[in-house]
Amino acid sequence: MEPKVAMIGGGSWATAIVKMLSDNLSEKEIYWWMRSDDSINHIKKYRHNPNYLSSVEIKLPETHISSDIKSIIKAADYVVLNVPAAFLKETLKEVTPEDLKGKKIVSAIKGIVPDENQIIGEFIHEKYNIPLKDILVISGPCHAEEVALEKLSYLTIACIDVEAALDFSRLLNTRYLKTNSSDDIFGTEYAAVLKNIYAVASGICHGIGYGDNFQAVLISNAVREISRFVDAVHPINRDINESAYLGDLLVTAYSQFSRNRTFGNMIGKGYTVKSAQLEMNMIAEGYYAVNCMHHINKKYKVEMPISRAVYAILYEKHSPHIEMRLLTEQLN
Repeated sequence: MEPKVAMIGGGSWATAIVKMLSDNLSEKEIYWWMRSDDSINHIKKYRHNPNYLSSVEIKLPETHISSDIKSIIKAADYVVLNVPAAFLKETLKEVTPEDLKGKKIVSAIKGIVPDENQIIGEFIHEKYNIPLKDILVISGPCHAEEVALEKLSYLTIACIDVEAALDFSRLLNTRYLKTNSSDDIFGTEYAAVLKNIYAVASGICHGIGYGDNFQAVLISNAVREISRFVDAVHPINRDINESAYLGDLLVTAYSQFSRNRTFGNMIGKGYTVKSAQLEMNMIAEGYYAVNCMHHINKKYKVEMPISRAVYAILYEKHSPHIEMRLLTEQLN
């Protein structure tokens, strides 16, 4: 019997994951919650998401796409969360621990829940009493746009129960998507948060005018920052050079599809935060993440000069030119 999967979210990654699931499961086993009734009606009529990856055909039955989150969750064995971290609490405000009891919760969110300053796994575990063995994390390196184009891509599925990670990974494996498994749910999730911050830094440097030579030094230092932080938070034996860590950082820092790099590039060119957000009309998770990480790191006191520089630019309104020039003296 095929498992039933509920997608929570309507963005590009949600659309890409629905596509992957549709290539492996009967469309009758996939359910999709979206906030916008206009988007839902468009998909039902035209079979395409009007706002994200509109080239992807959506094959789900009309009754399986709804803005009623409780009914969508009730139908599923797996609940995949893919809304911006800043909006997760609002999205789940009607959902109770009883609604999620006995289900596998899969986070495809690359951010931190504001106020609580928790990664998604921690938040779901504490707020909804979900055992850690039932929480899975999807990490890259992978851009939804290339999944839509069916370009060969890789994902890492993390869970402390590796068998559970393998079971879910089989639902995503296609001829264009390969998966790896990991038991490092804390390290992969924090790395996914941090790489967005470093992609913003990369964009800022590009916007100011730094070249590829400096970008290489910046990202080399960024992976060391990630290593220092995840080792402080969750000290286990891990290889920071694996795709879930270094690979995800590289694709997010360098790719044309990276909204965080695009956001940073606009800041480097002189846009205000608000004007950059308005022009992009998309969420750059790195903007919210750097503020959360600033407060989280008050506990761990890890040396993170790149993250600190991005925080100073975005939240203390320091000059990008001055902050990045100061940062150049701290990198090697």
